[in-house]
Amino acid sequence: MTLPAERARSGAAALRGEFERLFLAEYARVVRIAYRVLGERDAAEDVAQEVFLAFHRQHPADAPFAPAWLHRAAAHTALNDVRSRKRRDVREAAAGVAADPDPEAAALEHERAREVRAALARLPEASAELLALRYSGLSYAEVAAASGVKADQVGTRLRRAQDAFRREMIR
Repeated sequence: MTLPAERARSGAAALRGEFERLFLAEYARVVRIAYRVLGERDAAEDVAQEVFLAFHRQHPADAPFAPAWLHRAAAHTALNDVRSRKRRDVREAAAGVAADPDPEAAALEHERAREVRAALARLPEASAELLALRYSGLSYAEVAAASGVKADQVGTRLRRAQDAFRREMIR
């Protein structure tokens, strides 16, 4: 007969194993989603850690909605990071903090990436989220599951989000 403490330990070990399987299965995709929004590997990995930690605190590892929740949270958290960086840049510019100069090619690439992130930040949250999820490699079905949109509406909403993004890039 197993004692209650032994049962609790074996149950906790099973939950850890389940979370580890979820982590190994979804980590790369969560990082990829965040990277598409942020454009920086280290920042994307930070977002992934934050997302997995939040999921672990709030939900059981074997929840059927886990992958969709993680994908959506990755896009959401990365977009929030972009917005907070933008606010920080404005504060630093107002305070007269200068950025380190980069070589010309790197500066042009960083400027283009900033323009893309700024355009995403100006889009409605749902549109930015759809674009981040789709261009992170998720299929229409996975985008639908992560965003809570019906699968047959993903294409139309993506096209509208892409059009809005193009308009923002021209702005």
